[in-house]
Amino acid sequence: MQASDWIAKFLASQRVEAVYEVAGGMIANFIDALHRDGQVRIVACHHEQAAGFAAEGHARMNGIPGVAMGTSGPGAINLLTALGSCHFDSTPAVFITGQVNRSEQKRDRPIRQLGFQETDVVAMATPIAKAAIRVETIEDLPKQLSEAFAIASAGRPGPVLVDIPLDLQLAELEAPLPGPAEVDAAADVQISDDAIARILADLERAERPLILAGGGLRAGRAVPAFRQLVDRLGVPVVNSLMGVDALPFDHPLRIGLIGTYGNRWANIALSRCDALLVLGSRLDIRQTGADTDAFVAGRTIHHVDVDPGEVNNRISGSHELIAPLGPAIAALLEATADFPARAHEAWAEEIAELAVRWPDTGELPGIEGINPNQLMHQLGDAAATAYVADVGQHQMWAAQSLELSGEQRFLTSGGMGAMGSGLPLAVGAAVQSNGPVVSISGDGGFQLNIQELQTVARNKLPVKMVILDNGCHGMVRQFQESYFDGRYQSTVWGYSAPSFVAVANAYGIPGRRVEDPADVAAAVAEMWTAEGPYLLEAAIDLKANAYPKIAFGHPISEMEPFVAPRAMEST
Repeated sequence: MQASDWIAKFLASQRVEAVYEVAGGMIANFIDALHRDGQVRIVACHHEQAAGFAAEGHARMNGIPGVAMGTSGPGAINLLTALGSCHFDSTPAVFITGQVNRSEQKRDRPIRQLGFQETDVVAMATPIAKAAIRVETIEDLPKQLSEAFAIASAGRPGPVLVDIPLDLQLAELEAPLPGPAEVDAAADVQISDDAIARILADLERAERPLILAGGGLRAGRAVPAFRQLVDRLGVPVVNSLMGVDALPFDHPLRIGLIGTYGNRWANIALSRCDALLVLGSRLDIRQTGADTDAFVAGRTIHHVDVDPGEVNNRISGSHELIAPLGPAIAALLEATADFPARAHEAWAEEIAELAVRWPDTGELPGIEGINPNQLMHQLGDAAATAYVADVGQHQMWAAQSLELSGEQRFLTSGGMGAMGSGLPLAVGAAVQSNGPVVSISGDGGFQLNIQELQTVARNKLPVKMVILDNGCHGMVRQFQESYFDGRYQSTVWGYSAPSFVAVANAYGIPGRRVEDPADVAAAVAEMWTAEGPYLLEAAIDLKANAYPKIAFGHPISEMEPFVAPRAMEST
């Protein structure tokens, strides 16, 4: 059979459920082969960046590498933002790009390009992928594709790019189809008994212990075991942005979001704890603040992560346990089979008092109209399989206040922080889950991939799109307020947005705009009553800031607007 036909069958053998793509000449063979084979769903998107994000959203829902395709040149380059997002947020993915015939490649010639749209996407992808593979011979193709899926899922997951020339796509290929790439997280992992004993001893003797749940718990497929461990230890849990869904909102030991825009009570609790167990979190500047000495002072830190480069990097002096989260938590569970969990009543009361004193809905006392944190509390619905937040102020309000239940997922672009990722991430999540997905965006970010409304409409995906319309690029406007004396160029001045309800209607999607807080409940109910996709546009005060926010240069407990930053930071 032709190699393109073999690849279609290979993808099915790897349990790939859908391929996201934008049609182009150098992937036309793949698309046709997938269509004729019929085992893998083809989801045609309207921009390759969106196709890449949709593949990411799909993969984050089921842990199987997501697959996106792009044609040579601009198509392949357009995939790179999503490739980087998968890399930074530990999402397994395989991005397949078509390349011009080998005879049309410039190789070592001192020219810029030989074949039309010829581009060395492998060189571009290498710094932001676990691997970037250039297929050179038909004999290498089966092995390299199999390796791509294995690499994507092994250890700390991430993306692999595979670039396949057109002439190899058309070549005859005889090769057996392998079974799905199986990754045994426990293989060759030696968990130190001493490290486990030290963790448990320090938590047991602590008066104010905490667990920090990071995105590595999801990447390592360790959330069920983690929840069992939390119940057994009885230790309160704070979460990073990527760990929002580690515990349900109503879990008695869930405290809240920490970090740059963390819940104020959670950051204060983190600053007061005397023993901290970090599970799958990078402890980057957005989680610890710039004052690393203050973060370390007065507490014992145990850091468990599969990636040794992430431990004792910015934050030094931690006791490290380098291991996949699954086996590490299994070892902790085994060691605590007869562990007498402490209730930590005084510590729990202290945290509860902080939460009452600093409610999330009270951080914007002068807000006019709809309170964004209150809106997030109102969006909760048991029917949703996932909540997806784009990047911006709304992302922080969502992470602070969404009420996730049971197995509901929270997806967002963390390390890349890619504005415009929300809607296509929701597309992939909806395709995978076959259930309602809530996409939460700002008016600025939504316009970056607004064309995917057609993907939603054509596929009748049950994506409930909530747009917080503050008439500006809110997060950067807030940044300009702090550091540029309120000169709002390109965030307010020189910026505009359409009526998103009208745009949605043009795609055949119903919607509604709400401006009065008294109307929010009815509008949300209408959104959930509607079958299929729906767009809810909520007006938010342009002056609303994402608070609280760590005052840059200060410890994590010292937050704006009550403390001023010492220097300029990233947004």
